[in-house]
Amino acid sequence: MSHSSEYDVEDVLRLDLAESDAVIGSLGPILRHLLASESHSLFSDETIARVRGITEDIARQLLHAQAAAAGTAMPEDFAAACLDPLADALLGNAALLSHLHALALEWQLAERLHARNGLDPVLSPMLQALIASSDARTAAAAMTALAAQARFVQSLRRMELALTELPGDLLHIALVTLRTLASEADGASAQAATAALRAGFDEARSRLGLLSRLVTGMGGGAIAALSVEHAGVAIFLTAISIGSGQDRDLAILSTNDRQLARLALALRAAGLKPAAVEEQFAYLHPDVALPAGFGQVRADRAAALLAAATPFSAG
Repeated sequence: MSHSSEYDVEDVLRLDLAESDAVIGSLGPILRHLLASESHSLFSDETIARVRGITEDIARQLLHAQAAAAGTAMPEDFAAACLDPLADALLGNAALLSHLHALALEWQLAERLHARNGLDPVLSPMLQALIASSDARTAAAAMTALAAQARFVQSLRRMELALTELPGDLLHIALVTLRTLASEADGASAQAATAALRAGFDEARSRLGLLSRLVTGMGGGAIAALSVEHAGVAIFLTAISIGSGQDRDLAILSTNDRQLARLALALRAAGLKPAAVEEQFAYLHPDVALPAGFGQVRADRAAALLAAATPFSAG
């Protein structure tokens, strides 16, 4: 292997990754502008509508919890009166907005692969095999993950997301936002609502928690989860995240056609051989070829390039 050719392809990937970082860094401001103005696959009308719809659903759940804590006779009226300011405040939080955008893109990817390749967004071949496992714990974990994924697909179709499906730090942001916007008269009910919602929250039982536990429980067999046609979109994205050491939302963004260097490096860093990375590209992006010399990029070098990236520095 020629060291010069190895570094040549790394330079190409490093440049592509820097351009990808710049795109990701601009996502938050652009998305906030589009949501505010109601005026590209990353920003399709469907994606914008789904992010807005999910945010309003989250705001509605928060307000219903507050109305319940206050014993309000007309909770629907209370929620309707306060919905827009709370939803706007939630959309103003970059971390929450980025996560909801990523979930909308995950949904979009699953729908596209279902329509184009017949890949079931809920029950993948891998999940079927795990459910049929002779190991009772493995089968039970797979069944629980299946149920969570089915709920997620149904919810996203309706542009909804249960508060309990948010990561813990983002649920905290949502609850703080509710308390901050509450009037002086409603302060006590907002405080009581947030306390009740915290008490009922268990991140380990969320879809993301269950998927993470399922993949980590595979041990060395998790390499099979890096095949999207076998694992399905949800498990595939979780496996990329765990295997490459990246946040799952970033793994979702990497499947977009403007983030392909990140996807190639993430798959390589997670342990896929170059030929297997090429197979995943053929499935996800059949019109795209890996850069010449990619086969020379070692897994440790791919991980190092990802670690040096700064995708959110501009956002």
